[in-house]
This record gives sequence, C-alpha cells and structure tokens, in this order.
Amino acid sequence: MFTGLIEETGTIKSIRKGAKSAEISILGDLVTKDTHIGDSIAVNGICMTVTSISGNIFTADVMAETIRRTSLNTLKEGSRVNLERAMPANGRFGGHIVAGHIDGTGQITKLEREDNAVWITIKTDMGILKYIVEKGSITIDGVSLTVAYVDNVCFKVSIIPHTAANTILLDKKQGDIVNLENDIIGKYVEKLMGMNNKENNEDTKNSIGKRAVNDVGSKIDEGFLMEHGFL
Repeated sequence: MFTGLIEETGTIKSIRKGAKSAEISILGDLVTKDTHIGDSIAVNGICMTVTSISGNIFTADVMAETIRRTSLNTLKEGSRVNLERAMPANGRFGGHIVAGHIDGTGQITKLEREDNAVWITIKTDMGILKYIVEKGSITIDGVSLTVAYVDNVCFKVSIIPHTAANTILLDKKQGDIVNLENDIIGKYVEKLMGMNNKENNEDTKNSIGKRAVNDVGSKIDEGFLMEHGFL
C-alpha cells in the first residue's frame, strides 16, 4: 500500500519491450535504499515489484494488462517519473489509501496559474469520473491530490509549490496522458451495495414465492381455527 506522497523523482534508464510486456529499469537514489528484491515501488502510481537492484537502479517486469491500463507506452529512456516505496507499518499516513493499481488514464486539457498554485484540468471517461467527488482524493501519476472541481467531462486539481517542486506533474503539458487511481473506498462501497441489492432482490423473490405456495396450499382459515378451539 502507498500514500501518494512522492519520495523522489527518478529517471528511466531503459525499457525493453516484448510482444505485449516490458522490462523497465529506473534510477532512484532514495527508493533503492533499504529496498530488496520482491519489494514494491510505485512508478507514476503503478505498483511495480522489484526484480533486481544494482546500486541505485532497480528493475521491474511489466505485464500486458499494466501497459493497456496506464501511460507506460508514453515513457522512454530519460523520462522522469514519480517514485514512492510501499508504506512501512510504522509510517505516517500523510496522503490517502493508494493501492498502486491504475484504474485508467486521463488527458490534461488545461494548465492555468493562480497566484502560487497551478490548476490542472484532466479529461477522462465516466468509468473514472463517477468515483470522483469534490474535496475527495484522486491519485494522478502516483500523487495524492484533493479534487477541487468535477463534472461529467473532467475534474480539476490545484498544485501547490511543494508538489510542483517534488513531482513531475508540472513537467506535463496540454495533451499529455496521466495515470489515474480512484479512491478505493468508493469502489468497495459500490460493490457491496450492488451485492446487497442483489441479495435483497433474491430474498424478496423467494419470500413472494413462499407466500404464494403457502397461500395455495394452506387450509387454515377462520372456520378451522373455531373448530379447533383457537377462536
């Protein structure tokens, strides 16, 4: 699990592409410290398992599903990326719950400065927008951010100077693609509500069916009760 607080920006050293998958090597001075093979590092919000480490460079395998869901195809040797190690059990929870499992991508349609901050507008599809709420959380390229505006076409976030200085977000320009991960709580609530509604519908149907059987087969009426001393 991650928090969306970027530890450092790293650099892509190489991307070796297969038919549908890839192997990626990334330079990161901080995230490679006290990191072992099998550990998780989020790269632009994508949870990757470290398969090898050589000095300050780590390597990870990327499967076809990850390439389909993310902006990895836009990266090349020399690209800067946001990096975050998995949260330690005794760490501070400064962002929000980030799984590192990308839901999809969005496209930057506008960057606009307002005093010390920069507004970023991102267009995406309803499959992602339906989980985004104003003043809720969203992860953009691994960065935990607060949603300042959302409608049926796009959403907006405002980037403070610290975030701008310590991530690659303002390296982006209009038209660039970014990775998006929704707040996981909304997805679980939707799933559970859907299951409960299905169970309730089944219970209702079963109850109606049982009543129908009882109504047809029952011989208990007012006369029966009087005859047997119940009335």
